[in-house]
Amino acid sequence: MELPRDLRQAIDVEIALRSSKQLAVAAARLSSRYRTGLSSGRGKFLQSQEDVEAYAAFRLPATFAAVYSTAREVQDRLPGWSPDTLLDIGAGPGTAMWAAAAVWPGLISRITLMEREEGMIDLGRRLAAHSSFSAIREAHWRRLDLRGRWGVSAHDLVIASYVLGEMPSSDCEAIIGKLWESTSHTLVIIEPGTPAGFARIRQAREQLLSIGGRIIAPCPHENRCPMSGRNWCHFAARVSRSRLHRLAKAGELAYEDEKFSYICISRAGGTTISGRVIRHPQVHTGFIRLELCTPQGLDETVVTRKDRDRFRRARHLRWGSPVPGPDDRE
Repeated sequence: MELPRDLRQAIDVEIALRSSKQLAVAAARLSSRYRTGLSSGRGKFLQSQEDVEAYAAFRLPATFAAVYSTAREVQDRLPGWSPDTLLDIGAGPGTAMWAAAAVWPGLISRITLMEREEGMIDLGRRLAAHSSFSAIREAHWRRLDLRGRWGVSAHDLVIASYVLGEMPSSDCEAIIGKLWESTSHTLVIIEPGTPAGFARIRQAREQLLSIGGRIIAPCPHENRCPMSGRNWCHFAARVSRSRLHRLAKAGELAYEDEKFSYICISRAGGTTISGRVIRHPQVHTGFIRLELCTPQGLDETVVTRKDRDRFRRARHLRWGSPVPGPDDRE
């Protein structure tokens, strides 16, 4: 997965005057804050211009990958639907806006972004000026704290990426409710692919189902979540690193994998699937072992070469792949 060219060029402009050593130091600080949760409702997450630029270099591409992958799932489960309006909650520099525009190019006409930190808004506006999409260039930014009182007209698509983890846990239920009130069609919530991140997604899942939401992805059912104990539902998206991105993260690989948990809830149901691959398939000589989430619960299944059609389909499955329903098979 590549960032859009205009976004890559905009990031390069932002960090061109900063040395790779400075970016690496600032990136390390940000990584520490993400791991320790120092931003959870207490003070500013970005504390300097260096922090803002380091975010653009090392964090924005990974967030883009997670949002893009999730939006593609929405597109697959809601064929023929596209959002006309988008609300990006806790928007940062507008990463989710760019990802959604890449999935539905030219189809989103109005975008609203809500963000607490002025440095992020300033960065987001500078990046947006480079976009080929008028909706991104003309997006409406609102500076506010989600923990306060706020309201907004309902939008077709609402995305809240990596937001709940930065809030006190006591505020999450109210914020999830506000997100749903702001959604006229589909709500996407993304959190880090950790046990704590999944716990927040699971809370959102239960709360939104209880008030009439319909699951679009990743779950193949609306039954009680079968994940428990040390098991948690998460996926990974791979994004290519630019040269400056590799320098900022002191990485040698040309890519990185962003692990995330997510839930997509709609006011209208989508196409059904019979299961979801929840771990890397184990490919052996003559058989493939799959770990699946299904409407019947968690399932470990073995597909052998003797079953030619199933084996052929299983060879194309990856971690996170949906397993088609009976009416959707080749």
